[in-house]
Amino acid sequence: MRRVSIRLPESLMREMDRLVRNGVFQSKSHIIRVAVRELLRKELMDEELLLEG
Repeated sequence: MRRVSIRLPESLMREMDRLVRNGVFQSKSHIIRVAVRELLRKELMDEELLLEG
């Protein structure tokens, strides 16, 4: 896996810490991977729908 560096608002960091602490995700990296994967999936689906439409 490759590493990237990002800047996020403190409020998002606190919410991610809370999700990790509550056991919803394994780590903040896990949250970001899931979020990016879902965003890409949605964007690709939207693109396919436009091509079909």
